[in-house]
Amino acid sequence: MRLRRTARRVAANPVAIAAVFALVVLVVLAIVAPMIWGESADQADVLSASQGASGSHLFGTDQLGRDLFHRSLVATRLSLLLAVSAGAIGMAIGIPLGILPAVLGGRVRRFVAGFISAAIALPGLLLALFVNTVIGVGATGAVLGIGIANAPTLARLAQTLSAGIATKDYVAAARMLGASRTQLLFRHVLPNVAEPLILTGTMSVGWSLLEISALSFLGLGVRAPSYDWGELLKEGLQGIYINPMGALGPGIFVVAGGLAFALLGESLTGLAQRIPFHRTRGRVSHQPTGSTTMDTTDPTHVLSADGLSVRFTGADGSSLAAVNGVSFALRRGETVGIVGESGSGKSMTALGISQLVDFPGQVDWRELRVDDVELATASTAEQRRLLGRSLALVSQDPMTALNPVLRVGRQLAEVAQVHRGMSRRDAHALAVDRLEHVQITDPERRARQFPHEFSGGMRQRSVIAMGLMSEPKLIIADEPTTALDVTVQREVLGLLSDLNVESGTAIMLISHDIAVVTNVCGRVLVMYGGRIVEDTPSNALLSDAAHPYSRALIAAVPTMTSDRDHDLAVIPGRPPTLEEMPPGCSFAPRCPLADDHCRAEEPPLGALAASRRVACWHPQSGTPLLPQRRGEEATA
Repeated sequence: MRLRRTARRVAANPVAIAAVFALVVLVVLAIVAPMIWGESADQADVLSASQGASGSHLFGTDQLGRDLFHRSLVATRLSLLLAVSAGAIGMAIGIPLGILPAVLGGRVRRFVAGFISAAIALPGLLLALFVNTVIGVGATGAVLGIGIANAPTLARLAQTLSAGIATKDYVAAARMLGASRTQLLFRHVLPNVAEPLILTGTMSVGWSLLEISALSFLGLGVRAPSYDWGELLKEGLQGIYINPMGALGPGIFVVAGGLAFALLGESLTGLAQRIPFHRTRGRVSHQPTGSTTMDTTDPTHVLSADGLSVRFTGADGSSLAAVNGVSFALRRGETVGIVGESGSGKSMTALGISQLVDFPGQVDWRELRVDDVELATASTAEQRRLLGRSLALVSQDPMTALNPVLRVGRQLAEVAQVHRGMSRRDAHALAVDRLEHVQITDPERRARQFPHEFSGGMRQRSVIAMGLMSEPKLIIADEPTTALDVTVQREVLGLLSDLNVESGTAIMLISHDIAVVTNVCGRVLVMYGGRIVEDTPSNALLSDAAHPYSRALIAAVPTMTSDRDHDLAVIPGRPPTLEEMPPGCSFAPRCPLADDHCRAEEPPLGALAASRRVACWHPQSGTPLLPQRRGEEATA
């Protein structure tokens, strides 16, 4: 599937087509030319020596009467072989050297990084000449010299790419789980940087072809009786006034070969930037533990998820569930909040729905429908079109969604151009309208500004406006008021409520703040340990929470009537980590009502009453809120 998509994209790119065609011709010549023209290329004819270009000799002849066109064709094999060898040597040295600092310790990392910086400071041609002189003038010295000279550039690229991956949270988590440096390198770092490095390596073959030809031209590369394009160019230059094509012909081959590799690398790089890398998604055939089979075909649902899971691979190869078989639905125009402590799976649920979980995460589900379309049956293009038009994600940090070097209006307009096919002028006009719709003053001027010129609240409003560019059916707001002052928080939440009322857009609000969620949303999902433990109307959550965890969260929230002479209530213990998820109910180690049944068997998410579901063997609906024990801090 991925190969076919890449092939279609290459077919739609004229530059890529030309590069592929040129390389195919060169490879065919490298294979067949010595067999067809090898004898005539070496056959001397003194009576035809030093002739100009003609119908029988397209590039003329050399001083021994040998056909220069045939010699140029035959030289294709040696020229390509040397270029590919030099490129492979550069990749073999540079890529491992550049990746190692991402997994090495402090002193060794600094030493390797310093070595790369020192090596890249040396002029590449000077380094190639030095190596060539030490090893010995000839084809072998030229290949090794060019390969070693190109290695620092590839090493610096690999170092930059791997340094960005090494700071990712999943790499830090794998390191904390005890993954070895080899596992970090081959399982987490290398798969995420391999693609751009391979593409750059393709371009480096073109550089090597030009550089080896240059050394041969200077007499420091291939030497007689062998010959490559550089050697033929040197010989042809001696009689350029008698036969210009003797020098221009081999030069054309050198330029064509170098351009073919360079353009192919550039084209593949552009394609790779538009092809999702290591995004794994699909359906599952097994029944996730504790999941609830539900009707996902109701046309009134804008979102239906059944058995949604997000999994990662542990250091020992085990499957770790950040989200474990959650099932829920949102009706059109409904507002639903998701609450829970950090690490409960709230944001991962949103990313799983949006298909934005990066490698090495894997998203599984039995049924996942957005705007009444099952994602598993949709192609990648259809999924992108559906999610781009029907769903908007507002992140807790708007700067992660806004490009700091592009104007805000341009970024908003791009959404309409990509997902709605609008012209640039119309998309910009719509962007200004959306900025005004989210109550940004002077939207025409603001659209021409950069993100750093906006305040935090204005950036958050801009991200909401960006989501409105595609007229979504659902907005997922992941901690949209984090790091905002109380006044701006109220404005952003009021804006979301107005959008819900005016346009009927469904809202999924993720937050730690139960007071905010119950004030804005009509229904609340309480998550713990990657599962939904309670699904209840907002008013019922505040007055009659059924799950002990929900009650503990509510008790930990101070109110205007809280006694300031006493410590705030806290939930004993801490949330479980992915690799230490307990058997049975995941909240049992912290629950004052837990018994052996709770510790042995996981409770299903079952109906408690009309429009209420709870996953607990001892639901507390209808009883007063229990006082919470003091213990280790674990705030809601």
